Amino acid sequence: MIKAASLLAAAEGGNPLIPHTYELVVGAFAFFVVVLVVGKILTPRIQKTLAERTEAIEGGIQKAQDAQAEAQALLQQYKDQLAEARHEASRLREEAREQGAQIKAELREEAQAEARRLVEAAHAQIEADRQQAFAQLRNEIGRLSVELATRIVGESLEDEARRRRTVDRFLEELESSNAAVR
Repeated sequence: MIKAASLLAAAEGGNPLIPHTYELVVGAFAFFVVVLVVGKILTPRIQKTLAERTEAIEGGIQKAQDAQAEAQALLQQYKDQLAEARHEASRLREEAREQGAQIKAELREEAQAEARRLVEAAHAQIEADRQQAFAQLRNEIGRLSVELATRIVGESLEDEARRRRTVDRFLEELESSNAAVR
């Protein structure tokens, strides 16, 4: 086979590596047509498409950066609102504690006032009971002393005025002797 190719090439008469002139002309014409079509028609379209894609990518990046900046601003705003809400809640808790302490103090005061009132009422009741017992005791002592005096003296002390004077005098002597002992 190689022999056949070399015989065919010798018959044509020239170097097989060098093309014929008409091939060179047709190749050069085709090359210029391709360069012209690619350079004048396809290259601007490709560049336009690349520019549009670049703008779209850069616009997308810018939009993403804007969206990220907006998200950061919203995040900061939410953090500020959260901090403010926490501060407000803390303030409300503190106010509630203060109000609770104040209510507690008021209730304590009211309870102490009620206790004082009850103690004063009890003292007043005791004093009234003491006065009543003292009056009953005075009458009983008066009656017993009149009976005793009647037995000792031997005369009747039934006269009411005389009996009262005697009882009063006796009680005054008893009180004055009681005061002198103290």
